[in-house]
Amino acid sequence: MSVLVKDLSKQYGTQLALDNVSLEIIKGEVVGLLGPNGAGKSTLMKILSCFIPPTSGTASINGFDVISDSMEVRKLVGYLPENNPLYTDMFVREYLHFIAGIHKLGKNASGRIDELIEMTGLAIEVNKKIGALSKGYRQRVGLAQALMHNPEVLILDEPTSGLDPNQLVDIRALIKSLGKEKTVILSTHIMQEVEAICDRAIIINKGRIVADDSTLNIKQKQKNNVLEVQFEEPVKADSLRQIKGVKNLREISSRHWLIEYHEKENLRKNLMQWAMNKDLNIASLQQKSLSMEEAFQELTKG
Repeated sequence: MSVLVKDLSKQYGTQLALDNVSLEIIKGEVVGLLGPNGAGKSTLMKILSCFIPPTSGTASINGFDVISDSMEVRKLVGYLPENNPLYTDMFVREYLHFIAGIHKLGKNASGRIDELIEMTGLAIEVNKKIGALSKGYRQRVGLAQALMHNPEVLILDEPTSGLDPNQLVDIRALIKSLGKEKTVILSTHIMQEVEAICDRAIIINKGRIVADDSTLNIKQKQKNNVLEVQFEEPVKADSLRQIKGVKNLREISSRHWLIEYHEKENLRKNLMQWAMNKDLNIASLQQKSLSMEEAFQELTKG
């Protein structure tokens, strides 16, 4: 087991940031940690990386407790915080040598730094001061420092923030490849990123886990009262509103409609009967699947 969290809570004064959170993450998983701002994501990441202690409960990395074995945990964890603090007066290679020194890489430092510069796409900017880099390249430097000691667990808080579309593709591919041999916990607000990279998503709302599953299962489990229907002939909105149970309509085209219906109504049956009475042909009829964004909104609203 790579990451084990049991009954974890964190309180700041009267504010409960984490409320009795439990989870398990095994080696080789890339897990997306999702939630609205203030939900408790960063607090959980800081506890797992030994930056702050929990108020109650336990957390361990590869069997080492984050409180009693914090130095061992730090050796196992690479952490990229959301604000990515860097020494902006240092040159890129100079900074990476500094990080290598902290991890006591010794004679292996130069080779590891060259490897990380290539891996994170920093070669073109390696002779610049960090303060002169774009936000996207600063993120790459932050990722390189998190990887310096070849950690078994990577904790990445908004790692693709500030990257352009081309950079996004490269860094997402890198994170996905790292997940083949490491445990990766990835916080992001970009739902497409979770679907592209992660094996599993954990959604936190108000300090509690409200979903923990594959993105596909999370989407399918959310109740969705919307039918997608395509007719062989054009249909007008006023006519569709005559069907018992129709709540809202969205027109894709005159033949293609999304129909939101009241939960207690059997709209499929009502729609089929209506079409027969109107002598209309239905080309396709299916329950509309939720997007990850829509599922997230359902789980975190209120």
